[in-house]
Amino acid sequence: MNFDHAGVATDDAEGLAFLYEDLFGCEIAHEERFGELRVLFLELENGYFELLEPQDDGTISRYLDDHGAGLHHVAVETDDIETALGTAESAGVELIDEAPRRGAWGHRVAFLHPRSTGGVLIEFVEH
Repeated sequence: MNFDHAGVATDDAEGLAFLYEDLFGCEIAHEERFGELRVLFLELENGYFELLEPQDDGTISRYLDDHGAGLHHVAVETDDIETALGTAESAGVELIDEAPRRGAWGHRVAFLHPRSTGGVLIEFVEH
């Protein structure tokens, strides 16, 4: 497994993208909308920042209300998401997604509950 991206919740994805472009020399590599969510990916040499901006009331909007802007999740790339989920479940980790679902760029994704992972929301990503 390898690091894939860090998801950052924000009320202003474009403004944060401009800041990160100046700080890290990265550029927007991909933009996508998922119903209530605008997602910008900024490419680094070894991964991405995924900027998550709510477009209406939904998961990220509630997250911002409860926690404020900041790190939302960490994503790890896997070649076999079903096996990764099985390994996590066998280790006693609570799964948010028992089966993979479609994520950004059409990748298959699944989340692990932060109650079981040291307070960190972890996403498995299969490209």
